[in-house]
Amino acid sequence: MIARGLRVPRARGEAIRRELAEAGQLREDLGIRSEGEFLVLPIIEGPNPPSGSGGEVVERDFEEHARKGPAQYRDLLDWPSTEKEALPRSFDIVGDIVLIRLPPEFDARKAEVGRALLEFVPGARLVGADHGVHGPERRRIVERIAGTGPWLTRHRENGVELDVDLAQAYFSPRLSREHSRVAEEVTEGDRVYDLCCGVGPFSVTIAHRTRTTTVTAVDSNPEAIALLRATLARSPFAARVLPVESTLEAFLPGAIPVERVVLNLPHEGIKYLPSVARTVAPRGRLYYYEVTPRDDLAGRGVELVKSLGPSGNFQLAGERVVHPYSPSSDLVAFVLERSG
Repeated sequence: MIARGLRVPRARGEAIRRELAEAGQLREDLGIRSEGEFLVLPIIEGPNPPSGSGGEVVERDFEEHARKGPAQYRDLLDWPSTEKEALPRSFDIVGDIVLIRLPPEFDARKAEVGRALLEFVPGARLVGADHGVHGPERRRIVERIAGTGPWLTRHRENGVELDVDLAQAYFSPRLSREHSRVAEEVTEGDRVYDLCCGVGPFSVTIAHRTRTTTVTAVDSNPEAIALLRATLARSPFAARVLPVESTLEAFLPGAIPVERVVLNLPHEGIKYLPSVARTVAPRGRLYYYEVTPRDDLAGRGVELVKSLGPSGNFQLAGERVVHPYSPSSDLVAFVLERSG
């Protein structure tokens, strides 16, 4: 059967298999493929696989096992096939909460979708309809469509566990690979600003992986900073992260230059980019995230460098599409490096 899989080094196969199983992302109706020094683990449709694995998402022909349950949440719905096909294939898992973005035409039947997801995702407690992030404090509007309990949960990624309240502070599980990628680039002794940090996944992942790095995590939402402090209160690396409740307007003027700066404010970050760039030390890097129309992506990185002017001494060190944002745009990571 042709299905989605995660191709991983054989030496790490069992550890990653357990991680996928714990996250409810391993398909138990299909067998694991062997490909020389690699294994291909069959994974369900929906959320991205754990980012710390370093695996590659591929499609393969897997051997079918006796099914222990449905392969897709849509299989649990007694709907006409045309209606089920119109439902989203993907959804997000945050701790024991499932989030899905439903088209308006399913509004009257969202409770049915919620119950299907609650049954389909192992360990799920609550299912919410995701209506997007809004306002200056970037709070997500979530609507309960199945399950019980609060929007507060603990989410595990990249070897760390984060306190998350989906209704009170910004967090996106779709950025887990970015949290890992940036952390891998940080070297011992680097100083880091994590601006608009939300609940602090960049900060916590960096501090977890680098023993002599210090991270200043800044957000204007007091709930986000409180959640970050709750995470740090049970973390052995808490001393390496300084949470700061502040707007960018108040923080940036007095900020000294550091080696790494993260600015994850995809819709409004451009207006702060020149001020943020001044906080990057020589030979330092700025990780800037922006929702970019696909038609404008070619040359956008060079355009950003030019917007900082010749005195900024920046060059484009890399860019990558993180994930689709809309039918015509993507969330893109731009890496801008300052020369000495």
